[in-house]
Amino acid sequence: QVQLVESGGGLVQPGASLRLSCAVSGGSFYSFTLMGWYRQAPGKERELVAVIRTGGTLIYADSVKGRFTVSRDSGKNTVDLQMNSLKPEDTAVYYCYYMRGGAYWGKGTLVTVSS
Repeated sequence: QVQLVESGGGLVQPGASLRLSCAVSGGSFYSFTLMGWYRQAPGKERELVAVIRTGGTLIYADSVKGRFTVSRDSGKNTVDLQMNSLKPEDTAVYYCYYMRGGAYWGKGTLVTVSS
């Protein structure tokens, strides 16, 4: 059973940086289909932010390219999201995602960007 636990959310000002981390248990870091981050802003649908495909290909939403970086740490079994130059429109609940056979979601961590 794959379990995903996010951490690192919070309230920051525009232009600040924040790092999210997702602890992955029960899932392989060497044999997976997709893992990474989605987000859901108030009143909007959940959307892809940044994911790692099997083989190592990175996929980013256009809105975060050049500002966000997704990475994995096989030693710690975490998938992380470094977020720089945050904007108010980045405010959302951020969800960790893992796919291998089935799809798995974390419970989410809230990121609020506001002055």
